[in-house]
Amino acid sequence: MQADIVIVGAGSAGCLLANRLSADSRRQVLLIEAGGEDDWIWIKIPVGYLFAIANPRTDWCFKTEPDPGLNGRSIHYARGRVIGGSSSINAMIYMRGQASDYDRWVQATGDDRWGWPEALATYRSMEDYFGGASPWHGVGGEMRVESPRVRWEILDAWRQAAAEQGIAPIEEFNRGDNSGCAYFHVTQRRGIRWSMADAFLHPVRHRPNLKVITKSQVLRLITAPITAETAQQRRYSESAWANAAHEVVGLEILCEGSKQRISVRDQVILSAGAVSSPHLLQASGVGPAAVLSAVGVPIVHDLAGVGENLQDHLQIRTVYQVTNCATVNTLYRNPLTRIGMALQYAFLRSGPMTMPPSTLGAFAKSRPDCATPDLEWHVQPLSLPKFGEPLHRFNAITPSVCNLRPSSRGFIRLTHPDPMASPKIMCNYLSTEEDLQTAVAGLRWTRQIMQSQALASYRPTEILPGSSIQTEADLMNAARDLGTTIFHPVATCAMGRVDSRGQAADPMTVLDTDCRLRGVARLRVVDASAMPTITSGNTNAPVMLIAEQIARRMLAEMA
Repeated sequence: MQADIVIVGAGSAGCLLANRLSADSRRQVLLIEAGGEDDWIWIKIPVGYLFAIANPRTDWCFKTEPDPGLNGRSIHYARGRVIGGSSSINAMIYMRGQASDYDRWVQATGDDRWGWPEALATYRSMEDYFGGASPWHGVGGEMRVESPRVRWEILDAWRQAAAEQGIAPIEEFNRGDNSGCAYFHVTQRRGIRWSMADAFLHPVRHRPNLKVITKSQVLRLITAPITAETAQQRRYSESAWANAAHEVVGLEILCEGSKQRISVRDQVILSAGAVSSPHLLQASGVGPAAVLSAVGVPIVHDLAGVGENLQDHLQIRTVYQVTNCATVNTLYRNPLTRIGMALQYAFLRSGPMTMPPSTLGAFAKSRPDCATPDLEWHVQPLSLPKFGEPLHRFNAITPSVCNLRPSSRGFIRLTHPDPMASPKIMCNYLSTEEDLQTAVAGLRWTRQIMQSQALASYRPTEILPGSSIQTEADLMNAARDLGTTIFHPVATCAMGRVDSRGQAADPMTVLDTDCRLRGVARLRVVDASAMPTITSGNTNAPVMLIAEQIARRMLAEMA
């Protein structure tokens, strides 16, 4: 089997790249997905994330290493393993981040094209926004963005309580400054999950020059010493590929129990995500020499940054019991209301079954000297001891607070020469004093909001961490006990400044600003791992920005 372009991973970025790069019928594009088709009903029904996460049918079901920052806990690390990738199991929240996030990308890459003005224009071009065209939003694009189809009295009251504490109500979060409180916008179409496969892949899957194979895991990249023919072609010798000693010539995959080799005529693009892309590189001999040698993988290219620099948002899940209102906890337990919710969804495509994991959000600064908000709340009209366990038997809400710009850094590392073995995921949460102080500030601010007059009639009672937890040391320990991922891993193959000779200003740089992998020609990484730094909020929309920008640049190079 051979193709001009091979894309590894039919997740969010892979679906868009397959769409854009197969538009020219002369170009043969192969998209490889380890998981199966996205035709399961619980993928399409928004509340189905409860059944899709931690389910091997749709999730890689990774586990992190026991983390000192979580008091030694290991946590579930969901990553989509299905057509659509994590966009088929995620929270559906459409969040671009803040303008300042893109300023940091420009600073890291030296490329103004990653700045907010260009990002905003790109987002608008991809959108089909429910509110119509405006300076902030576009219509007619593939990504459908809608407002929630369910409201909760208790969340309206929480929004008023946040306003009492100085977090003003705003219309939306996607205008560059997220300060305030609003209901999240979601990637749904008329109450149905609108994954990136729905948006970009399924409408073009009929193209004869686009082949999609599922349930096929890439085992390794096949590299070879770079040929004179490749080195002499300008587009294979620019920036990160300049002076490369190796090039990618194919892949080895496991499909239906047998190994197959795929030859590539042009390029390979890894879009397997911030966990699997660096893992595959390391399994192929591309990564930190010490890591590869430790597990007996022959070194093809020593590249220190592969798998390093892992950044993620840690949410601290507080729980408050409330009265005089309805929450999912009790509605779900009552057979009559469960039937009512199902009927409301079946006939109206509205109600709790359209609900993302979090409906209401808020952004604020943990301290006055922050230039932009560094705290985000995801407020849920439900509660549970931890994800995967039954809902509490009493009415409650979960205001989760997270640090948007953590300074803690983790890593992804190969553990065995067998590429089918799971990687080592060490997040190193709360490993810096700065992150601990931000966690304490978030917990204290959450308490202030919950004690506001707007919530008084609901008589909130703090269940987690508990009102007895008061000292700074106790609050830090509570953050370690309650903290868990929001599933936003990024930056494990980070972009950076690379000159015309292929030299990086920072030795930990893996990609140049066009997502070419430094030192191995004809290989790119286009997914969340390419981010230099994490964005302020949910990361799916920024992944689509990266994919769209790189697709446009590749098409311009090929023209």
